[in-house]
Amino acid sequence: MKRAIIVHCWGGSPEYCWYPWVKKELEKRGFQVQIPAFPDTDEPKFEPWIEEFQKAVGKPDEELYLIGHSLGCITIMRYLETLGEKEKIGGAVLVAGFSEDIGLPEIKSFLEIPVDYEKVKNSVKNKITAIFSDNDPYVDLKFADIFKKKLDAKVIVKHKAGHFSGAVEGEKTCLKLPEVVENIK
Repeated sequence: MKRAIIVHCWGGSPEYCWYPWVKKELEKRGFQVQIPAFPDTDEPKFEPWIEEFQKAVGKPDEELYLIGHSLGCITIMRYLETLGEKEKIGGAVLVAGFSEDIGLPEIKSFLEIPVDYEKVKNSVKNKITAIFSDNDPYVDLKFADIFKKKLDAKVIVKHKAGHFSGAVEGEKTCLKLPEVVENIK
């Protein structure tokens, strides 16, 4: 059975912004969808997050699709780095993702070692899709180029979509993100 796991952002929850809408849309297409609540979401630490994620995934296979938002993207990449040489997931969609320090010391435990882009790329059967906004207040658009070059990702840049999150710092809440659903193959 095809399944998808949505990894929420720092400060997020399963009910946050576009996650419930994507869950509902994927379920209409026959997916089993999980949105785990990650521990200490307001003060995230890498080890507890990756442990929670590994529990949610169970056994990875090519019927598994991973969807991450912001901190959820680096969580997914760190998870993919742990897979064995013959283990693959079906695909991944990374929304407002980053793979290097973005100037927020609170999340440095996720970024202490460089990402093994080759390992991440080789752990995904189908293409990785990365979605960015040209006015994201947290994630520089340079990551679109990095993901395209180092992950061979399909990159989508939306105009004035902010951080694709809730009403933070005056940003309008993003409640639907059809590009996520369209890029789960």
